[in-house]
Amino acid sequence: MRDFVITTDSTVDLPKEWLEEHRVPTLRLAYTIDGETYPDMEGLSKKEFFDRIRNGSLPTTSQVTPGQARELFESIIKEGKDIIHIGFSSGLSGSCGSEQIAAQQLSEEYPDARITVIDSLCACLGEGLLLYYVLKLQKEGKSYDEIVTWAEKNKLHVCHNVTVDDLNHLHRGGRISKATAILGTMVKIKPMIHVDNEGKLSVIGKERGRKKSLNRIVDVMEEQMKGWDNEIVMITHGDCEEDAQYVAGLIREKYGIDNILINDIGTVIGTHTGPGVIATFCMGNHR
Repeated sequence: MRDFVITTDSTVDLPKEWLEEHRVPTLRLAYTIDGETYPDMEGLSKKEFFDRIRNGSLPTTSQVTPGQARELFESIIKEGKDIIHIGFSSGLSGSCGSEQIAAQQLSEEYPDARITVIDSLCACLGEGLLLYYVLKLQKEGKSYDEIVTWAEKNKLHVCHNVTVDDLNHLHRGGRISKATAILGTMVKIKPMIHVDNEGKLSVIGKERGRKKSLNRIVDVMEEQMKGWDNEIVMITHGDCEEDAQYVAGLIREKYGIDNILINDIGTVIGTHTGPGVIATFCMGNHR
């Protein structure tokens, strides 16, 4: 039986050091800001990135190309290893499609190699949480097929609970109307967002005021997590560490979960959420 490597996209938004420690080869999406293009996870610090947005910069992002995916996948195949790739949701990016094209091409050229690209239908640390459990299964000695089956069966059980501080970034991304963004900003409405079963962002509710919105993304986890043993919960934030720590404290108090990973949101995902985003990620019954 051939060895296999688990790979992923930079949109998992796990710390770069964490990915290196766990030896996860990573395909980088890219962002462009003020005329300069950088690979995700590189270039500007998160503080510099969000400060530029606060000062009026409007970054854009670009997906992984088939050529990029092919280069990484082929280097692993030439080592005699198979690949399981955890890809960024196809509902939010064309990256997964590019990776599937590369995998198909390489499968024809290297018929003995196995390359499975899993469309995670997840984003940010939701994708990261799926990766976390897949790596755990690999460490436990589970087979290639067992891991692929588990990931496909459980990817829609990764729950994303999100609130943003500025509705205008959602308007730029086409998620809400301009009128809703203007009115919501005036009355301090904070939307509640999740990633749906198609892997797309959906606005599912609203709260008036920042603190209520932070409490809400913790409260909704109670129903989601019933019957699930969440050994870890993940939290991401857009340059608002204090709010992330507040949410972590609520989770510890309410659910008794101490293993909480907190990380800055990545520059690619952060382009579309803006500064001030907070999100929790857990395994649950439904999204």
